[in-house]
This record gives sequence, C-alpha cells and structure tokens, in this order.
Amino acid sequence: MRILFTICGRAGSKGIKNKNLRLFCGRPLAYYSLSAIDLYIKKYGQGIDWDVVINSDSDELLQLMDRNPFMKVNLIKRSPELSGDVIGKKDVILDCILQMEKRKNDQYDAAVDLDITSPLRTVEDLAHLVDRHFKTGADITYSVTTARRNPYFNQVVYTEKEGAHKVITSEFTSRQQAPAIYDMNASLYAYKPACLQSGGGFTGGYYEIIEMYDTAVLDLDHENDFELMQVIADYLYRTKPEFAEIRNHIPRETREKRSHFLPKTQTNLRYL
Repeated sequence: MRILFTICGRAGSKGIKNKNLRLFCGRPLAYYSLSAIDLYIKKYGQGIDWDVVINSDSDELLQLMDRNPFMKVNLIKRSPELSGDVIGKKDVILDCILQMEKRKNDQYDAAVDLDITSPLRTVEDLAHLVDRHFKTGADITYSVTTARRNPYFNQVVYTEKEGAHKVITSEFTSRQQAPAIYDMNASLYAYKPACLQSGGGFTGGYYEIIEMYDTAVLDLDHENDFELMQVIADYLYRTKPEFAEIRNHIPRETREKRSHFLPKTQTNLRYL
C-alpha cells in the first residue's frame, strides 16, 4: 500500500488574514495535520509506504512546514494556474500526485488529504478513513458528521410562487423516521488517483464516508469563527484525550519559539 498524504494551503485569506500561518490553541495551525499523520504512521503505518507533500503558493507556509518537528516533507510551490479562489482542490491534489510520482518514479494507491483549517480530528479518524477507503475500493472516501437538520423533516425551501415548503416532501412525523443525512465536514479525504486523473469528482463514481465527532462543523471564514473553534477545542482537549493527543504531540518548543512570520495578533485565551 502506497499513500501520498497531501496538505494544501493558499496564501492569504479574505476572511481571516493569513489563517494558515496562525497559531491555534498555542500551536501552529498547519502542524495539527502533520501531527495527525505522524501519529497515524507510528500507530498504524506498518506495511505502508508513504510520502507527505505540502502544496502552497505561500513561501511562508512552505518554510513553516519544511522546518516542522515531525518528518521530512516534500514541497511543491503551487503554480499561478492552480492558485486563486475558483480553482478546485481536487485539481491541486491531482497536481501533487503527478509531480510526486515523477519525483519518486513510482505510483500511489491513494492520495489522503488533510485540510489545514480542520484541526479537530483524531488519529483514529484518519485510520478509519484509510481502512474504509481500501476495504471498499471507493473512488473517494470522505469524512462527515450527522446533519443537524434533515430535508425530509425540518428543512424548508422558499419560493415566491409556492411560499415555504419542505425541501423533500414526505409523510415523516419524526426525524428518526427520515433517512440519515450527513454534512461534509471538510476534514479528511481519500482519493483513488485514477478517479482524479480521469477528471472525476463527487459525481458519477462510488463514494464512501466515515462519520466523525460533531465539532459544530465550523468553517473558518471570519475571525470570530477562529476564536469560537478554539473555545470548542479547549473543551475537547480537557474532556476527550483522543482530541488532545494530536495537539499534545506537537513539541513544546514550537509554541514557545514563535516563528518570525507567524502573525502576532492571537486569541486572548491561554492554553497549556
């Protein structure tokens, strides 16, 4: 089994300035994904050949990841053609696969992507994703959480002609009767390289999911999102050791010796 772990991050951010370079609960946000990979390899990596690649158009992020305390990583400076808000992430991951296969003169059985801005995951989540992806032979396997609302029961759509009505008409009288609905939580993805190389995405293929603990499915689009996610993280680290494991695996010196390019403005919360 040969896996390419990918971590992709763009320079800048419209909602949260330089969010990929920020500290999260006292540690570099980008290191949480590397910490998860390192722990996964230590716990479950027997018989797995693997590489880690960082893809970014940010020199600062590439420098930060290159000097990480965990492992040797491969760096890809993202081309202008793959930068910008309208470029799909699967195109960037495909570029990672093609460039790394050329560098290593070998092929990968899967590309496993960990989103930088989703630090609240466990090592077991990553292990579950990889295991399910290979056991089922899915084109894409990705992480989800149980949806808080259900279109069969308590979601409505509004039109001027018809007013408000259920998204999907049904006779269900309780949410428990309705089919299970999930939210994509944009944390973990496993791709079959052939799926990406054929131009496939999230339509027309065979897809599997793993369910993760619901951490409120926050998207880091605004500064208050970043602050609120840290409050949730602080609670999880204090009450659920499996979440604290990844944070605590980041060596102490990485939070005491601030990189010269990490933003100085951080949360007022204090973290151990």
